[in-house]
Amino acid sequence: MTASSALSTPSSICLLRTSAIGDVTHVVPLVRTLQQAWPQTSLTWVVGKLERKLVGDLPGVEFVTFDKSAGWAGMREVHRALHGRRFDALLQMQVAMRSNLLSLGIKAPQRIGYDAARSKDLHGLVINRRIPARRGEHVLDALGSFVEPLGLKQTKVRWDIPVPDEAHAWAAEVLPGDTPTLLISPTSSHALRNWRPERYAAVMDYAAACGWRVALIGGPSSGEREMADAVLAACRRAPLDLTGKDTLKRLMAMLARAQLVLTPDSGPMHMANAVGTKVLGLHAASNPDRSGPYSDRRWCVDKYDAAAQKYFGKSASELAWGSKIERPGVMDLIGVDDVIERFDAAALDLGLS
Repeated sequence: MTASSALSTPSSICLLRTSAIGDVTHVVPLVRTLQQAWPQTSLTWVVGKLERKLVGDLPGVEFVTFDKSAGWAGMREVHRALHGRRFDALLQMQVAMRSNLLSLGIKAPQRIGYDAARSKDLHGLVINRRIPARRGEHVLDALGSFVEPLGLKQTKVRWDIPVPDEAHAWAAEVLPGDTPTLLISPTSSHALRNWRPERYAAVMDYAAACGWRVALIGGPSSGEREMADAVLAACRRAPLDLTGKDTLKRLMAMLARAQLVLTPDSGPMHMANAVGTKVLGLHAASNPDRSGPYSDRRWCVDKYDAAAQKYFGKSASELAWGSKIERPGVMDLIGVDDVIERFDAAALDLGLS
């Protein structure tokens, strides 16, 4: 990470990235970059209500909560919280219309946003500077480039998201000892990224037969409960069912205790990566080079190119960067044998085969 001597150190910066869990996780290294370069700069982060439960205890950062479920009232509450304040720079890291409108209540002479190719929903009207236009970037690198118009360069990626002792103690209680553990987080917020329950179950049975402890995890929503029940009904060997029993901090602690996490493109994928746990990601609807686990994608199953060929008659390299292929049946391109092969490879790398 380097700083340009031509630019003065800003006294205050506001970051606007409210959601989702995975993307908020990707913002944390940018916070670390700013803190290392300019430890005296005041940082304020406008973040979603749920997402604050994950990152809201980052030291040295003021958080302002945006409750999107409250609609206009939630937006007005953010504007009231920031009324009368002026920042040296706003990093407007979300292009959705709601976020663009939210940013209008944040006063800053430098309003940094996405390049034209990645702008939408009138994003260009609420910013006056843009990040470099680059194709082929991972989401984390794109977010990290928001420091570049300020004269910095993100060259190191560090998370260190705080996890309280209570969360570690709880994780040690539900996952005791040192038995190799496979966690399965089967549900994405995008339903068309989800794999079939019976296929998850087949892999879970295989891992259990290999001597691994297998645990099913997920949030408290009805959709996640339904998916968990469908997976459990298809299992021959009953796994631990921890669905709906954790918090985001407890989930971080569980992910840190596991050797491997099986999941589609989802928040837990990026949380697991942030704590250094191997991720067996399932990618057909989304490009793992853009949105897969940032640090290590060796254990992912990548059928994104096959999906591009099937649904568009093109190779993945011919699609616009970031294209989603969220079509019914797209995840069926990933077979059980594909996942077991990556599981065996990860187990071998861990010395557990």
